[in-house]
Amino acid sequence: MTEHRCNQCPLRALPLFLANGKQELQLVQSLKMREQRFAAGETLIFEGQTDAPLYTLLSGWAFRFKTLSDGRRQILNFLLAGDFIGVQQKMGDAAAHGVITLTDSVFCVFQRDSLWELHRQSPAMGFNITWLTAHEESLVDDTLLSVGRRNAEERIATLLILLYKRAAALQADGGASGVAFPLTQQHIADGLGLSLVHTNKTLRKLERRGLHRVEDGRLFMRDVKALVRLADLYGDGKPPQRPLI
Repeated sequence: MTEHRCNQCPLRALPLFLANGKQELQLVQSLKMREQRFAAGETLIFEGQTDAPLYTLLSGWAFRFKTLSDGRRQILNFLLAGDFIGVQQKMGDAAAHGVITLTDSVFCVFQRDSLWELHRQSPAMGFNITWLTAHEESLVDDTLLSVGRRNAEERIATLLILLYKRAAALQADGGASGVAFPLTQQHIADGLGLSLVHTNKTLRKLERRGLHRVEDGRLFMRDVKALVRLADLYGDGKPPQRPLI
């Protein structure tokens, strides 16, 4: 697999990501160990793991999760290209959650002490880490709001619109041709605290109302404004321009 230099990263050409200076790119490159490919369904970080490195998702989809002793699983949030992974583990002795790939994926792998070096050598990059961590927390807040207060239709509408907007921002056509949607109904159920049967019925109901369509692993929006109203989202769910590590 041909590896990308940080100054030639294909993600950095997208309007979604903030530009970095030459010295910042050199710093990130110095901390990057390699690029690593994972197949769909592989575990990137195990719950309780103490030695996991840091990652940036270069391509593909993954998700963070926690499980109970009887195997029940809660998906905390879904990870797309550009997401920085593993910061939470560095705040404690072990990873409090796991990470599994949804699709074949490529990750940039960073040294375990990269957080310290980024803060020590570049306050601006340290702030970027803080921004990314706060942004991920806001995504989890949306999930908590859905699970705690939204009904099934509102929960699924919220998930669909937020994932569509995030994925569309990574495409040159802005989602006009639809976006990749590798989630199964079980993933949706595990992310929203719904039963599989209820998830299936609600997805079908929203599709019959002409709000969205899932076909051949792609999600198409048919009435974005109606989905936003149903989800009761502030703004339109469009992701803000963001840092890239």
